[in-house]
Amino acid sequence: MFSINPNSGEPIYRQLTEQVKRMVAGGQLLPGAELPSVRELAAQYAINPMTISKAYSLLEAEGLLERQRGKPMTIAAASAPSQTEASRLQQLLPQLQQLALAADQLQLSKEIVISTLSNLLDRMSDDA
Repeated sequence: MFSINPNSGEPIYRQLTEQVKRMVAGGQLLPGAELPSVRELAAQYAINPMTISKAYSLLEAEGLLERQRGKPMTIAAASAPSQTEASRLQQLLPQLQQLALAADQLQLSKEIVISTLSNLLDRMSDDA
C-alpha cells in the first residue's frame, strides 16, 4: 500500500502522511476506507510503531482520518477526492521541481529524464 524509504532524507512519518494525502486526493483511498493498523505497518515495514502513530495522529488532526476505539483508522467522510487534475498536479509540483533541479545539476537531457520517468510510471501501472 505504501512505499517507505528509510534511507530517504524525508522522515518516515512524513512519507506516510504525504502518501495518504495523495492517495485520498487521487481517489485511491475513499471515505470510509480502513487503513492498516499501527502494528501491521510497523511489522510490514520494520519501523517503530510510534512513527506510524505520529503520522496517523497528524492526519487525524488535519481531519483526513477518523479514529474509532477498537476499530481501524478510516478515511474521514469529509475527505472527498480532489476534483481536478490541476489541483492534484499542484501537490506533485514540489517533487517535480526537485527532480528538475537534480537533472539540471547532473546535466541530464530533458529527453532522457522524461523517458526514464515515463518508463517508471509504466512499470508502476503494470504492477497495479
